[in-house]
Amino acid sequence: MKQRFLVALALILSGFASGSVAGQPPAASPARHITTPKEHLGFDLGDDYCLANYKQLQSYWAKLAKESDRLQVVPIGVSAEGRPQLMGIVTSPANHKKLDYYKNIARRLALAEGVDEAAAKKLAGEGKAVIWLDGGLHASESLCAQVLMETLYQYLVAEDAESRRILDDVIILFVQCNPDGQDLIADWYMRNPEPTKRSLNGLPRLYQKYIGHDNNRDSYANTQAETQNMARVMFREWFPQIVYDHHQTGPAGTVVFIPPCRDPNNYNLDPLVLNGIESISANMVQRYLSEGKPGATVRTGARYSTWWNGGLATTCQFHNMLGLFTETVGGPTPSQIPYIPGKLLPNGDYLAPIPPQKWHFRQSMDYSVSGNKSILDYASRNRERLLFNIWRMGMNSIEHGNQDHWTVTPKMVEAAKKAAAGKEGGKGGGKGGKGGFGGGGNLKDFERFFRDPAKRDARGYILPANQPDFLTATKFVNALIGTGVTVHRATAAFDVAGKKYPLGSYVVKCAQAFRPHIIDLFEPQDHPNDFPYPGALPTPPYDAAGYTLAFQMGVQFDRILDGFDGPFEALAKEASPPQAAVTRGNSGFFLDSRTNESFRVVNRLFKAKANVSRLREAFTVDDTTYPAGTFFVPRQAGIEPLLKASARDKWGQACHG
Repeated sequence: MKQRFLVALALILSGFASGSVAGQPPAASPARHITTPKEHLGFDLGDDYCLANYKQLQSYWAKLAKESDRLQVVPIGVSAEGRPQLMGIVTSPANHKKLDYYKNIARRLALAEGVDEAAAKKLAGEGKAVIWLDGGLHASESLCAQVLMETLYQYLVAEDAESRRILDDVIILFVQCNPDGQDLIADWYMRNPEPTKRSLNGLPRLYQKYIGHDNNRDSYANTQAETQNMARVMFREWFPQIVYDHHQTGPAGTVVFIPPCRDPNNYNLDPLVLNGIESISANMVQRYLSEGKPGATVRTGARYSTWWNGGLATTCQFHNMLGLFTETVGGPTPSQIPYIPGKLLPNGDYLAPIPPQKWHFRQSMDYSVSGNKSILDYASRNRERLLFNIWRMGMNSIEHGNQDHWTVTPKMVEAAKKAAAGKEGGKGGGKGGKGGFGGGGNLKDFERFFRDPAKRDARGYILPANQPDFLTATKFVNALIGTGVTVHRATAAFDVAGKKYPLGSYVVKCAQAFRPHIIDLFEPQDHPNDFPYPGALPTPPYDAAGYTLAFQMGVQFDRILDGFDGPFEALAKEASPPQAAVTRGNSGFFLDSRTNESFRVVNRLFKAKANVSRLREAFTVDDTTYPAGTFFVPRQAGIEPLLKASARDKWGQACHG
């Protein structure tokens, strides 16, 4: 992988050698011609029956970087199939000269630690809004990568007052989420020389090498190369205040769905995230209306909910970023806005219905570009507020992690309501004495149900180094580190709350800016009962309502309710896996089945036609007891080299003879 990355990096740097690369702003050339999409591609982005592939995006952005002093193009890593994954940075030439300065301001405000309110206001006044616009995550949603290219081009040539203001106030990060998928989809669609016969039907495989369409369920686990590249940019380098993720397709009878999504929202999110998304959404809808673009719907206009902490636009919400997505109709083959009578009557979530009509790719492109411009205009007009609010949310998290704090969950509310109903004997509220006008319960019940010391939020989590599958625990903390969470490791044995922990144990403290992400990945989600009316069937969430990664990976950890400290060092990068070894024995080798990696080794053994069995009961040899279920591999020709090769793997498994 490292060699492949270096080759790809060398290629991409050579492509931008005379233009703009990371850390090297281009020389100003205001009078120079900027190549249009049609001049480079042979067609306009948004033309019916036409899609640009990723190779064309690469070459086009390389050319634009040489022509424009508003653009830098940087490789952020390598895709699963070895393509360089690119990010275009667009802002004013003056801002390009100070990118590191503005990046540092964004980092300090997002992490919040060591920044008081006065300093935060000063930094917010000096900084620039950092806005993430992406496309192509689900490559079959072919509009999105094309919009990325079109919007970037438009901001290189725009001279209107709004665009100039945006370029002065905002640093725009244009990110292609799935280079492999764009090549696959566009090449498949364009393979037919007859435009009207082009189709995406019959695509021979999915468009992400390992996880296909569910590359938008990976952002919390951070397992894929593209996800890791983007997480590093978002949560460890640039810290954008707004993350906008393009998707398709809109609900039938509309053009575009825009969050906010329908309730319920995850109670671990900072309310400023939810309120910020509402504000951005209102601005987008208003722009569509003012431009005569009907068909935008919000909230109940679609079944989307954002309870789950899994997607690109939702994981960042747990990092105090205003993450949102849109779902827009259309594709390169002309389509139809269908006739649905029920969608023709306006309501609060669908203010301007669109009549049925034939629909062209250019119309989808224009809607999507308008949405991008709306978000960038909002960011420009609210630059200082966005920068200050991400600090405020980070500081909220630090304060909650440093003191006793209770997160109210639906189960707590239901228990309190049931108790109150029992005491009232079914009677209603009235003025309710001490409860105030409108009724209320006994304040002792508030303390009982909502301030129970045993139900306090954790101040931190400890993952003991002596758990059976510490290898998987290491993978888990690396997923946290990769998404910007600070993780500590014990440099010596220590005691907390009367329990001894060994050297090397991991410690995750909650007093940090990304606390919502930590809590959501350690604690069970309690999805509220969602019934449209009494006796109705529950309304299901759009996606799985529980993404507790610690549970999914079977990690053992202790929840610590009081402040604690110890001989801890912060990990500057992902942790190295525990050292693996193969111990020579007379009869064979044992592999601990409590360790997930043992199963990978067993599969390799099966491929090599080796004999593998499992212990039916505990077995002791040489003063070591192996529990029931342990894998046993008899000594066989060629097996020891295979086991040693597995042990040398980055995530190798220790084998004992």
